[in-house]
Parts: sequence; C-alpha cells; structure tokens
Amino acid sequence: MNAVGHIPFNRAYVTGAEFNYMREAIEQAHLAGNGSFSHLCRGWLERNVGTRRALSTHSCTGALEMALTLAEVGPGDEVVLPSFTFVSAATAVVNRGATPVFVDIREDTLCIDHALVEHAITGMTKAVMVVHYAGVACEMSAVLDLARKSGCVVIEDAAHGLGASTGGLALGSIGHLGAISFHETKNVTCGEGGALLVNDERFVERAEIVHEKGTDRQRFYRGLVDKYTWVDEGSSYVLSDLAAAFLWAQLQHVDQITAMRLDIWSRYHEAFAELESQGVVRRPIVPHESVHNGHMYYLLLRDQRARAQLIDTLASAGINAVFHYVPLHSSPAGLRFGRKAGSLEVTDSASDRLVRVPLWAGMSDADVDRVTAAVRSFFGVRPSGPNK
Repeated sequence: MNAVGHIPFNRAYVTGAEFNYMREAIEQAHLAGNGSFSHLCRGWLERNVGTRRALSTHSCTGALEMALTLAEVGPGDEVVLPSFTFVSAATAVVNRGATPVFVDIREDTLCIDHALVEHAITGMTKAVMVVHYAGVACEMSAVLDLARKSGCVVIEDAAHGLGASTGGLALGSIGHLGAISFHETKNVTCGEGGALLVNDERFVERAEIVHEKGTDRQRFYRGLVDKYTWVDEGSSYVLSDLAAAFLWAQLQHVDQITAMRLDIWSRYHEAFAELESQGVVRRPIVPHESVHNGHMYYLLLRDQRARAQLIDTLASAGINAVFHYVPLHSSPAGLRFGRKAGSLEVTDSASDRLVRVPLWAGMSDADVDRVTAAVRSFFGVRPSGPNK
C-alpha cells in the first residue's frame, strides 16, 4: 500500500481557545501556579470528577509522589503495583525509599489482577497502587476491600482515565487518592501536567502543604495565619498558571474530545472484529460496568515476531504504530529496587504482543480507513468497503 502522508501515533488536540486564555494569563501578570486559571481547572475537576480536593501538578509523576508522601510511605515500606505500567509509578515509590512489589495483570483488561494483590500484601505493605489501563477500570471494590483488611492506602493511577468511569464513579475518585495526567499523549493536555485527587478528607489539609513546598501558604491566603512558613515535607509540585490556561480550554471541551476518540475507537473495533474471529488478533475487552474514554486502541498479536512485523509494515505505509510498556519487574532498575510477587506471565506476554495504532481527536476518516486497511491487508484480508 502506498502511503499518502504520514499518520503519527499521537497528535495533541487544540480547541482554539488555548491562545486566548494564555494571553489572558499573561495580561493578568500571574504566570506562576495557583492563579485564576489554576483555580478554574481545580474547580472543574472537583465538580466533574467528584473529589474533595484537586491540586494541579507539574506532572502525573508529581501527583503520585505527593500521594505516596500523604500515605506516609518511607524506607522499609512496600507498595504493591502492576509491572505493566509506566515507570513513574515505580520511581515514585523508590524515591520514597520504599520497595515496589510487582504483581501480574488480568488477561482481559490488562489491569492489575486484584486476586494476586491479596497474596502480595505483607506486614510491610503501606499502599496499593492500581492503574486503570487504557481508561478501563480496575476491580476497585475488591481492591478497597483488601485495603480495609490490611490498613493500606489505595492510590489510583488514572493517568489514562479522565472521562472514564465504573459503576457511575469517575476513575481517580474511588480510592483514597488519585492521580491524573495531562501529558500531550493524553486525551486532555497542557503539554506536561497532572493533578492529585484527594478523596479522603483526612489528607486534604496536608496535601495543600505538600503541594506548596511544605509550607502553610494556603492557610496564609485564607487569613488563618499572619505569615506562612515551612511546616512539613513537600516540593515544587504546582502547575504554572500559563499551562493551566491552556488546560482550561481543554477541560471545557472534554465531552467533544472524548466523543471524537470514542468514534475512532469504535470504528477500529468494528474493522478488526473479523481478524479476531480468525484468531490472529485479540481486541480490547471492556467490562460492562466500565465506561471507557477512547484513550487508546490496541491489538494483541500471536507473538512478538508478528507484532514487530506489523509495526514495520505499517511504518513502510507511513503509519506510526507502537508497542507499549516494557515490564518493570525485568527492567534493570526493577531488578535492583523492586521485587515481584509470583509469576508475571500475563505481563510478559502482553508486553511482547501488544501494538497500539494511531488514535487522536481530529484524526480524519480517511486516516482511520488507511490504518484499518493496512492492518487488515497485513493479515491477508482484502478491502470490501468502508472500514473493511
């Protein structure tokens, strides 16, 4: 197939209002954090996600670091988390002096296997960090039950999850603490950014202190103290108001962005049904209680060789498809700083076989058709109409 133009794996969507809001932030002469646009974004998250307090951060990594600080994770402690996730989850644990304990994922959703979490919890476990892979929810009720029995804090890595839910509850709002990403690869972006979601009232006041470099600055702004000072642990986690201005434009268009992504996701899902029936790929599985957000579309191939061949074939057609995580448990740093609980066969298999195809808001119908046709052609399926 001859490519007509390059189709990137990702392209950040721009609503058109970002520049006006950024200009407004510049005119207000408040570019540092916690300005008017930061407050707008935080208010939106609190209302629409349903969290007690949302604190915008420079990254999702920063939000995870804050969550672990609030959970009082430190040297000698352990945090249970999936190996099939981005490195930030593990580095946030290691930076607290604690040990990441890697467990396997479910074969259907590729989310953490809650049945294995129970066996990984020890007397040293301080927190369980779940990852809602591809915007599909983990079994939160089961994880929360385990946490209640063991006294652990549950942290939701909802980096993929804005606009997704389970049982009517937004991802990131269910555990004690949650983290969202606004990196440019996410559905809603400001280039680099994130948010900590504080769902448990006992963490709210301290979260504001940790967020503001360990100071009680927010109490000063509220007139509760006559000057602010250093009172606790913390770091410079605050998102700049210039970035928040960009983000505010994005948040106002969440429904539109999500709808565009879901439409593309559905077209892929329909186009690849025949390949799944032939047994050459496996499509994503979304449990009936989950409402996903079209964050990504992936296929699981038979083996690593087939995955590599498909990626190369698509690249020759001008289509940028990619694999995803290299398992953390077998990485050099994972072997050095962490430990695995049990066999992680599903993680190893998924890592070898998974390929992600381009999916971004604003992607044209023609581009979607090119991707589906190229994938189907790779497996020897001839075109027979739109999306075929």
